[in-house]
Amino acid sequence: MDTNEEWAVKKEQEKNDRYSSLLGFINHRSHREKSGVKVSQTNFTKGVRGSLHTNQFFARLESLGVKNKNTREVIRNRTVQRTLSMSDMILKFSFIALNSKTDLTLQILPTEIVNKNMERFNLHLQPPRS
Repeated sequence: MDTNEEWAVKKEQEKNDRYSSLLGFINHRSHREKSGVKVSQTNFTKGVRGSLHTNQFFARLESLGVKNKNTREVIRNRTVQRTLSMSDMILKFSFIALNSKTDLTLQILPTEIVNKNMERFNLHLQPPRS
């Protein structure tokens, strides 16, 4: 969580550790087959509360070819906005699920979310008991 000052450093390291063997494998295979392909990793780390290190975020966008400053700012704003919006939705749904009866919860949630997840987890509503 981005409440701890070291959250971004820890997440960056976790991401690097998680994908290092995959990057090594691809680069090794490419070198062995003389394909000329070289892969690298660019992390974009943001916290669940919308935190991100702006200068680092901009530098990484620029390294991927996003040279326009205004475009980088729009991407940053939308990233933070979407993160906060998703966190808000998750919190609302969790509150509804924890504080409501199942059939009422399903009526409150958006139909596309209910239908998708009911099918995905092969769930079926039981008729209420008398």
